[in-house]
Amino acid sequence: MRFLPSLTRLVAVGAAAILGATALTACGDDASSGADNPYDLLQPGVLRAGTLTDAPPNVYLKDGKFTGFDNDLLTAVAAKIGLKVEFVGTDFSALLAQVNNHKFDVGSSSITITEARKKTVDFGNGYDFGYFGLDVPAGSPIHSFDELAGKRVVVVQGTVQDDYASGKGLDPVRVPDYNGAINQLKAGTADAWIAPAEIGEKSAADSGGKIAVAAKLLSPAPTAYAVAKGNDVLREALDKGLDEVIADGTWSRLQAQYYPGRPIPADFKPGSGTVAVPAAPTASASPAS
Repeated sequence: MRFLPSLTRLVAVGAAAILGATALTACGDDASSGADNPYDLLQPGVLRAGTLTDAPPNVYLKDGKFTGFDNDLLTAVAAKIGLKVEFVGTDFSALLAQVNNHKFDVGSSSITITEARKKTVDFGNGYDFGYFGLDVPAGSPIHSFDELAGKRVVVVQGTVQDDYASGKGLDPVRVPDYNGAINQLKAGTADAWIAPAEIGEKSAADSGGKIAVAAKLLSPAPTAYAVAKGNDVLREALDKGLDEVIADGTWSRLQAQYYPGRPIPADFKPGSGTVAVPAAPTASASPAS
């Protein structure tokens, strides 16, 4: 029975060799995975974007396809860094938490940068400016933001319009999406809706005369794409891609397509602010519908 110690040593050496080989293989897989997925995406090569379905001309669903200024711009930005975009609809009130919890790689929904939101997500460079719009039922006596005290004002929960209304002491009625706000105005159950101006204008135009735009107010901060906190590699890549689509004229073309005739504030510089912005094309595509 003297051969047992030798046999035991042989088995132990063999097991160690197998474990070592397994460890090396695992390390190789990790290295390969990192090389294949440098931006820490849910799926290598695919940018999964949370967006909305009901907020034209910024973000919306048309003929089964996600489109709008923000989403078309993101598709162009992603292409510059070798990525395809997969859009998924969600509610705005949940979007930022879903981005930070890695349900989405990025949030695309005309998201205004605020200090409060920076606690949940990180933002890339600003790609657009915006206005607050004041939508009212047709024939309403309300003509300015200063006339909202004591009125039933509706906002989409979690938006900067929600913050604005609360800051003015208006105690707004909060709804989860833009359709909910529009329906309240049409039904006469709300006196006014504080909306992103472009979305409010499109909603009024599509309302068959039931909704009117009473006033506009310049938003205090730019809009940007949101990524999970700490994902600096993705954020910096998106910023680089954004500067490239500004430089090649894509940003100007999409501005002209989705916001025809909208003046750009003199002090607004998209992206890093270091790239020259080509003039918008004189003959733009038809406005989004």
